[in-house]
Amino acid sequence: MNTTANSTLPGDASRPSQTKSFSTIFLIEMWERFGYYGMAALLVLFMVQKLGYTDERANLTWGAFTALVYAAPAIGGWIGDKVLGARRSMTIGAIILALGYLLLSVPSDNVTLLYGALGVIVVGNGLFKSNAANLVRRIYEGDDAKIDSAFTLYYMAVNIGSTFSMIATPIVAAKWGWHTAFALCCAGMVAGLLNYMLMRRTLDHVGSVPDDAPVDWGKLAMVLGIGVLLVFAVSFVLQHGSIARALVYLAGAVILAIFGYLIAKSGPGERSGLVVALILTIETILFFIFYQQMSTSLTLFALRNVDWNQTLFGMHLFTWIPAQYQALNPIWIFALSPLLAWGYTRMASRGRDLPIAAKFAIGFIVVAVGFFIFGISGGTADAGKVSSWYMIWGYGFYSLGELLVSGLGLAMMARYVPARMGGFMMGAYFVATGISQYLGGIVANYASVPDNITDPLQSLPIYTSLFNKLGFVAAGGAVLAIALLPMLKKLSESHRDNNQAIDPKLVIAEER
Repeated sequence: MNTTANSTLPGDASRPSQTKSFSTIFLIEMWERFGYYGMAALLVLFMVQKLGYTDERANLTWGAFTALVYAAPAIGGWIGDKVLGARRSMTIGAIILALGYLLLSVPSDNVTLLYGALGVIVVGNGLFKSNAANLVRRIYEGDDAKIDSAFTLYYMAVNIGSTFSMIATPIVAAKWGWHTAFALCCAGMVAGLLNYMLMRRTLDHVGSVPDDAPVDWGKLAMVLGIGVLLVFAVSFVLQHGSIARALVYLAGAVILAIFGYLIAKSGPGERSGLVVALILTIETILFFIFYQQMSTSLTLFALRNVDWNQTLFGMHLFTWIPAQYQALNPIWIFALSPLLAWGYTRMASRGRDLPIAAKFAIGFIVVAVGFFIFGISGGTADAGKVSSWYMIWGYGFYSLGELLVSGLGLAMMARYVPARMGGFMMGAYFVATGISQYLGGIVANYASVPDNITDPLQSLPIYTSLFNKLGFVAAGGAVLAIALLPMLKKLSESHRDNNQAIDPKLVIAEER
């Protein structure tokens, strides 16, 4: 296994264990996701029900916002690697995120304030997201089996936080108002920061080179100044859809150009790893188009065409709030993550570890099943309303697919991308994810219900038609992923063999 100045050496009792270091990142990520997904559960409904946006405007605004949220870590990863340090960048990002949620909690329906708050959240997420993930990668650097398990458990942190917030914030919004619910998101982020300050010493040995140097106040001021400018830029872009669309397409071209340049300039071992990462990133873009439906078409489907009364054998259990159906996703992931992490570790110990590409293929198959469940629900509808059980089981299959694709996306970057470009390429992965978020908003608009349609019988076929089509697209993605398996296997073997030739210690890491 390779070791660096910032990695834990075996038997070094003076340093915290990998588990303690990982727990620190796990907990701040959990609270950060509490804030983000608590907001995500509400924002589209807030725009439609409170601000009077059309479905189309709300879907595209959310799509543009999430595209920027996921694209911003490309810059944040570089800042963490080269300018401020990964630990510092993550901490500053968390503080800025808390400020963004605080602005959303201001009791005003002023659209300019809304877009300004969303701009602050984009900047904060840019500094936080890729650096938190890169710290996890550095903790387990060189151990592929542990990286897969660590990122699966890290993904569980996302879903613990989002589960509680997606259940809580809709209740708070219904009882005390939208802005009080946004204040709860801010409180969660503050709790995460306080917890991190208590545990931060466990990460003293993990980070990028700038973390080991004193704070450069000039660079910090420059980063914060640019961040303020970006807040205004994001606010402007969100109010102009054509500009947002152009930026998304430009970002896609830039990502392909970056991959092409790095592949052309890298050595044989690095090149094959980067080609694998590029192919799997493209598959991830396809997946996140499905992911985006949770906050858009599936949430609006729950609002208009789902029976909110949850029953079992004819007995009423409880009544849902439409926004709470999104919590089914993290609940399922929370239940499935430990099982998958255990399975990955057990299979690796027996020399039967499935390649990430195979896990991607299986993921698309179960995503297809999930959307077909949503699609066929209309066949048993009563007065245009479908049973909540379709949402539960549809989200279950979809969530398993998410774990196999998105949950391993970061592990894929950690495994195949050279450490020297880790933070930046983590950011590039998030940019690719952002592109698909906007595309997902465009896809959701195929189920945009006109303002003059209020009858559930009329809106139902609009939604189920989209879900069935997405099921067929996911099935196509599975076929493509399976077809690519032989080529990806050869590239992965080439990547491993070249790296072992460069550093024989990696042979030992592989055997472990």
